[in-house]
Amino acid sequence: MRRREFIAFLGGAAITVSGSAWPQEPGRTYRLGVLANSPRNAVHWLAFFDELRRHGFIEGINLAILDGFSVPADRVDTIAAAIVEARPEVITTGGAALTRVMQQATQTIPILAFSDDLLAEKAVVSLAHPGGNTTGISIMATELDGKRQEILLELVPAARRIATLADPAVTSPQQLQMLESAARARGVALAVQIIDNEDRILPAIDGALADGAQALNVLASPLLNRYRAQIIERVAASRRPAMYQWPETAEEGGLIAYGPRFVSVFRQYALQVMKVLKGAKPADIPVEQPTKFELVINLKTAKAIGLEVSPALLNRADQVIE
Repeated sequence: MRRREFIAFLGGAAITVSGSAWPQEPGRTYRLGVLANSPRNAVHWLAFFDELRRHGFIEGINLAILDGFSVPADRVDTIAAAIVEARPEVITTGGAALTRVMQQATQTIPILAFSDDLLAEKAVVSLAHPGGNTTGISIMATELDGKRQEILLELVPAARRIATLADPAVTSPQQLQMLESAARARGVALAVQIIDNEDRILPAIDGALADGAQALNVLASPLLNRYRAQIIERVAASRRPAMYQWPETAEEGGLIAYGPRFVSVFRQYALQVMKVLKGAKPADIPVEQPTKFELVINLKTAKAIGLEVSPALLNRADQVIE
């Protein structure tokens, strides 16, 4: 399908083809479909495309992008169908909701998903043998949320009431029960704030603070990560400590974060996409997980809210921002 035909098919959907139209010139041009909530110029996507370039897949030369970045919620199905109609070699998508939409749209085109827990979300049948047309990166979100809560309680040992910001599309009721039990075992009451859309974020934080939360744990979620700047600002104004998912968030002004580095995981993601572009089948590519985790503490933020961080925790940090 030529670029002009593809755009006409979309009928105004918020998607374009970036890079040269195919076929660009004699020789193959690979087509990569992207269905994502985040914008094209987000730092993790810049790293993703840089990694592809390093391995010879260069946009405008032998790679064309079916651009479904910053997909509006009310156009997801339309844009997913348009990407499938263009028959790319591989489609990338992120988060449980977008992955489900894309799996419903095609059972044949390879899908590379980046999500919190591909197995729990039933996007694959196993990590070692994904089956079907989907594989990708599973970032161990549920396991790491518990570890982050432990670190948060170590950061504020006097706290007897904390709040958790949870996205129901990612965090199951069973996982929340586990977090509540772990907090209770340490003599801490855990209040859960459910956030299922961006309009609930700030009211949920305000509600948690009004209920006396002495600290907040921002659980793994594409939604909460997308609006992290608002969360950081509101939490900072309250002078309460908060724990975040990605190390980069602490570098952006959040107090503390623990997990794999977002940019590094997206470079890993690009290498998986490259395998499919070279002909591998998703069913034969095991789901990968991060192998390196970083604890980052922002002492500037700690000082701003009047929090003293213990030397023991500082010594364990991979990075301390002063």
